Amino acid sequence: MTYKSDFLRELDARGYIHQISDAEGLDRLASQNQVVAYVGYDCTAPSLHVGHLLSIMMLHWLQKTGNKPVALMGGGTTRVGDPSGRDETRKILSYEEIDSNKEKIRTTFDKFLRFGKGKTDAVMADNAEWLTKLNYIEMLRDIGRHFSVNRMLTMDSVKLRIEREHELSFIEFNYMILQSYDYVELARRYGCNLQMGGSDQWGNIVNGIDLGRRMGTQQLYALTCPLLTTSSGSKMGKTAAGAVWLNADMLSPYDYWQFWRNTEDGDVERFLKLFTTLPLPEIAKLAALKGSEINEAKKVLANEATALMHGRAAAEKAAETARMTFEEGGLSQSLPTVEIKRAEIEKGLGVLAAFVQTGLVVSTSEARRQIKGGGLKVNDVSVADEKMTLSPKSLTPEGVIKLSLGKKKHVLLKPT
Repeated sequence: MTYKSDFLRELDARGYIHQISDAEGLDRLASQNQVVAYVGYDCTAPSLHVGHLLSIMMLHWLQKTGNKPVALMGGGTTRVGDPSGRDETRKILSYEEIDSNKEKIRTTFDKFLRFGKGKTDAVMADNAEWLTKLNYIEMLRDIGRHFSVNRMLTMDSVKLRIEREHELSFIEFNYMILQSYDYVELARRYGCNLQMGGSDQWGNIVNGIDLGRRMGTQQLYALTCPLLTTSSGSKMGKTAAGAVWLNADMLSPYDYWQFWRNTEDGDVERFLKLFTTLPLPEIAKLAALKGSEINEAKKVLANEATALMHGRAAAEKAAETARMTFEEGGLSQSLPTVEIKRAEIEKGLGVLAAFVQTGLVVSTSEARRQIKGGGLKVNDVSVADEKMTLSPKSLTPEGVIKLSLGKKKHVLLKPT
């Protein structure tokens, strides 16, 4: 369909839309700048990761087109654990861990949203505020009675676990009830009329719409974005080293820049649309680049995505570090650095342990495999012997040891 509102036109043109519960109704609200939309983020780690960026960018464009975003922290739902997209039960975190994670996650949204008390200013809420006050008997009577177990069993998050004969705890089974109730509470407190999320959340969001209808809220809507995979079929944001974190203390701006720089050729245009705010005509010009010129488009993607998350100065510094390292063959002190006690170098540090310690590989067995394939280097020289040790003789004139995995991953080992 052809959308009339700036919000849905922008989302459609950039590839964010997967499903909408009532496209015409939502488009009409957005045309009048009357959409108040939320996305929920559970606090399962000290940082969000690249997989969360799609929904964060949707909130960004919502606000940019004159509507109001609500970022919901899952201080309450994290105590339960979302079973969506998982084959095993999530680890139960302590309340202290959840609160700590929540505080570290909050700062991410300041990069993408404008908070305040104005009509379109963003709001940050926490579902612990209402979920932790629920009385179990009252919840069963007032909320639980609106849910059909038969229907809950058909939801993907539940059905897939059962079909694979993987355990689904009772506490997780209740997650969709809590998420649905969040929607009702946010509708009452902030006038929310839209919940957005990944396509794996469709069932939970629709449950919230139905609960709202039964409990007397205004008309509610659902909008989901696709769960992204790369051109080669791998899950977006997953690398050999693990998740691509957004917080700088969990992944350096340089490594974040490199993640985007290493985008597959077939994903460049799509990622420019989804993960930058560049105008679409400019993206079309970059997407038209062919052959080796596509690398220039990848650098633009890396610069713009990193600038959004870490600031323009950090993006430019990362780009310059990469240029010095790859184009000039120099040793940039801006490369990610891992400090190590000088005593470890003086007594001799095994090369396998060194690569694990810097996070370039996850295990010594992986390090051995990389050595056999010629993938590991020390000070730009390939490692041929897995029993090699790093000593004071390994230090460069700058007083560091450069460890490399392939051509694009480098870490400086610095004795202190």
